[in-house]
Amino acid sequence: MTEPRPLADILRPKTLDDVVGQEHLVGQDGILRKFLTSNFLPSLVFWGPPGSGKTTLARLLANLTNSNFESQSAVTTTLAEVRKIIKEADERLNLNGQRTILFIDELHRFNKAQQDAFLPHVEKGTIIFIGATTENPSFEVIAPLLSRCRVLVLKSLEVAELDKIIDRGLSYLKRSIAADARQLVKEFANGDARSLLTILEIANNISFKKNSPISLTDIEEAAQRKALQYDRVGEEHYNTISAFIKSMRASDADAALYYLARMVAAGEDPLFIARRMVVFASEDIGMAQPTALVVANAVFDACNKIGYPECQENLAHGVVYLAMAKKDRSAYNAYFAALDDVKKLGNLPIPLNIRNAPTKLMKELGYGKGYEQYTTEGLLPDKLKGKKYYNSK
Repeated sequence: MTEPRPLADILRPKTLDDVVGQEHLVGQDGILRKFLTSNFLPSLVFWGPPGSGKTTLARLLANLTNSNFESQSAVTTTLAEVRKIIKEADERLNLNGQRTILFIDELHRFNKAQQDAFLPHVEKGTIIFIGATTENPSFEVIAPLLSRCRVLVLKSLEVAELDKIIDRGLSYLKRSIAADARQLVKEFANGDARSLLTILEIANNISFKKNSPISLTDIEEAAQRKALQYDRVGEEHYNTISAFIKSMRASDADAALYYLARMVAAGEDPLFIARRMVVFASEDIGMAQPTALVVANAVFDACNKIGYPECQENLAHGVVYLAMAKKDRSAYNAYFAALDDVKKLGNLPIPLNIRNAPTKLMKELGYGKGYEQYTTEGLLPDKLKGKKYYNSK
């Protein structure tokens, strides 16, 4: 009979040393380790992507400080339930001195009035409040609550860290895994440890050949997704981003959306895609539609704040805008033509009339002499007089 608890819960760390990743928080110089050493724990807000360990760390802190742990989700809990927990926490604190950690997952789902309800109890110390959010707390958590908490940022797990978690899962399951299946489950997980262990657990249970390694097909079936031929550091990566850029350059919005979808489906970092869009806005659209740079930056900012899956909509919006915008490479071409002259000719003497003249000697030498703010005379060095880099259309 299988263990009724999910694998991700079974393998939940028991000590800080068991935690995979988040070295900046739980390592020897990590702030959480310092809190525990000094027997001090303030209210906290954990900000990080799904599966980065927010709930795990909150539970661990409760265990290591012998605190009562109360966990609620902002999606399903009510203020009445929260008030009941706080009342019991106050009684517990007064009766035997035991602290209560109140963990609120998806904190950003609480509105201002709901968040306000925690303030007096955090201020008084009735509870140690720990909120978890995937959204930027600067925008989603009210300032009074934020000022009473320390915000700790969690990061997506790196490939090597995911490998450690896979090994722990396989050790518990007493299974091995094929190399291509290991690579695929990491790609599907996209830095999310919980997702990785869920896929691994399902693959283990649907695999009929228990004495054989978990296969690529097992992982695909468990994730209900097919492996796309896309290596983030290989040829297909560069082929796809090249096709994406060239489709926008040709104003082919349909092709650009298709290549965007391929990258997103393969788990490409949304910030990598958005970064290329910011470059494209100046390189290929430029002066034809200067607001393209504003839109591209807004897409990058949205991807940074929101992340997958919602930010794929921001990417799609930006891609259509950039693809359909008029194109003008004149600013890009002009700059690199000027840069070419700098490299070939070096630091040519700057005309005296536009040099800075902060001292009397410089003025006597003619620095700034004859300068007119709105002159139509060319201001390039003498050797480049009359040279045109930028030609407006």
